[in-house]
Amino acid sequence: MVNETQENEVLAALATRALEFVKDGNIVGLGTGRAATAFVHALGHRVRQGLRVTGVPTSAATAVTAQECGISLAGLDDIDAIDVTVDGADEVDPHLDLIKGYGGAMVLEKIVAAASRTEIILVGSEKLVRVLGRRGVLPVEVIPFALGFCKRRLTSLRCRPQLRCVEGRPFISDSGNYILDCGVRPITEPQRLEDSLRAIPGIVGTGLFLGIADLVLVGESGSVRELRRQEPKAL
Repeated sequence: MVNETQENEVLAALATRALEFVKDGNIVGLGTGRAATAFVHALGHRVRQGLRVTGVPTSAATAVTAQECGISLAGLDDIDAIDVTVDGADEVDPHLDLIKGYGGAMVLEKIVAAASRTEIILVGSEKLVRVLGRRGVLPVEVIPFALGFCKRRLTSLRCRPQLRCVEGRPFISDSGNYILDCGVRPITEPQRLEDSLRAIPGIVGTGLFLGIADLVLVGESGSVRELRRQEPKAL
């Protein structure tokens, strides 16, 4: 079991390695979650030392953290492309396909990833899985009007949808939507499942990030190793 101090050390090492891929003048996508937050803090330190970058945040929480760290921000309407995005993930399989969304920002994260020339994912070794769905949860974002309808359709696909709540109230994404945490078994055909889910009216995004990551940095035992995508990136 990794304690909090060890986890923070791993996150710091991952953030430091990720900084090597950021160049002066870059537009940088800023992910959401613990690993991404560690990177934002590390990037902010470099900015205070003179590095010039513009950040594109994937959530309101990340935007606040970035501003506190002195990072200039822009939206997708203000730029043509993002040079590199650094984010985390909840699961990573051997093909570098991902499950994301435990932090609730997967739709905005996927949009920023699609606008990025390079997508870098930071994870601890415990996030590596042989098959996606190993942790048993796949987040799906739905518009509130379609909640009941989407739950019924998801149930028919043998997903077990559970409305995500915080302090007894539905969790609301930055896009104003609900999140259904779907109980799943190991996903042997992730693209087929993604296609089936996205065909349901009212679902605006899923936690399946397929063919998106270019590089995964894995923190383990005081070191960081690189996993690179072999096949062409699918966006």
